[in-house]
Amino acid sequence: MANETFTAASFASGLSLELVPPAVADRAKALTLDFLASAVRARGEAESTPAILASLAALGLDGPGPATVMGDERGYIAPIAALLNGALGHSLDFDDTHAESSLHPSAPVVSAALTAGELVGASGRTVLTAIIAGYEVCCRLGLALDPTAHYARGFHPTATAGVFGAAAAAGKVFDLDPQQMVSAFGVAGSQAAGSLQFLHNGAWTKRWQVGAAAMNGLMAASLARQGFLGPDQAIEGRHGFLAGYSDGARAERAVQDLGRDWETLKVAVKPYPCCRYAHAALDGLIALRLHHGIPAAEVRSVEIGLHRNGVALVGEPEAAKRRPRNVVEGQFSMPFTAAVALDQGRFSWDDYARLGEPFIDALCDRITVRQDDRVEAASPHPFGARVRLVTAGGVHELAIPDPSGEPDSFPDEDALRAKFMTLAGPALGERAGLLAGAVLDLDSFGDVRAALRFGRPVNPEDVAGLLEATCGGRG
Repeated sequence: MANETFTAASFASGLSLELVPPAVADRAKALTLDFLASAVRARGEAESTPAILASLAALGLDGPGPATVMGDERGYIAPIAALLNGALGHSLDFDDTHAESSLHPSAPVVSAALTAGELVGASGRTVLTAIIAGYEVCCRLGLALDPTAHYARGFHPTATAGVFGAAAAAGKVFDLDPQQMVSAFGVAGSQAAGSLQFLHNGAWTKRWQVGAAAMNGLMAASLARQGFLGPDQAIEGRHGFLAGYSDGARAERAVQDLGRDWETLKVAVKPYPCCRYAHAALDGLIALRLHHGIPAAEVRSVEIGLHRNGVALVGEPEAAKRRPRNVVEGQFSMPFTAAVALDQGRFSWDDYARLGEPFIDALCDRITVRQDDRVEAASPHPFGARVRLVTAGGVHELAIPDPSGEPDSFPDEDALRAKFMTLAGPALGERAGLLAGAVLDLDSFGDVRAALRFGRPVNPEDVAGLLEATCGGRG
């Protein structure tokens, strides 16, 4: 142990945009844009959203406030805005992924950073720096946990490690010094939670617990800002995060090459709204279908080889994965997503309407998912796949070491904007383009609130006021 908590806290506290390579800053803006698209769409379409909003109203927690919830006309108090943005942005399972740590950093990190920024009127540069700090802390903690060991204990790393990333991001916005950041991490560690039990019945806790991580990280940073004393050594201590949440932790990974090797550049975006472990196989099946002109009806069998973590999430138990009946079950069903991709040559958010279709169910019965040693040996991260497709005309096989959207195939700005407009356009209309432009130019805003106001649907006559506020907010 080498005082990893203080090292990570000092990094987050001391980071400035001048110390960040331009490519890292640009990538953070791209990832933020990608995340917000999912949050906007989920506000109106995720099936869990009405229950969350109704519960907040019943508890008196939906009172008006200054903070933006993407796709919502009204403002919320800060902790609830962080909660909602985190939950919404994770609801479609279309948000980014850090492959080696097997987590989705933007949902907890961006939600906490933006809400903290609105709370204090921080500049876009400060918020962007905070997002990067949160990414670096969150992803490294995921690495230190050892994702396979963490999954084996039944934990969801986006929520458990995510609360530390949220605390780092909010703490940076609040200008915490290193010792205050240590306290923020200590409070965050006491709130770290997130179970994989949602897989049993497609429960909505997967979304909620990530939103809770964003909210709890914001609260941890706020408590530390006000002088609240949190435990030290929250990461490496005897009763700390790594000891309590993993049987294979490697504490040194939490701070290895911090500030030199940027994990932000290793975060990928998703082309499909489902578990990342399914993506390489979907890429392969779509490619084989296109190249060989294979109609789905002619498919006799499909064998998909995945990393053992992927099999646990999207392949087993086989009978249940072949019969998903709600969106979360579909998001974690390799047979369902593969069947739709084979039938259509694509897979999108709207395709969850096909859950329960007899043809899709029949095709699911021909799809088998297995652990594949070759996949596990082929790459340092767990997201590759091998597919074997048997038809009346022959056997077709393909190995896919990396799913699309990874750093080597990261989409360009036009592709990112296209995905953003597809998801956010129906809810925001013309303001979707304004929000996209503001996020990609985030560091030029003197007050982040001027940029985020485009995330709220408003009446057409209010647009002029928004434009005036935005121009006035630039620094």
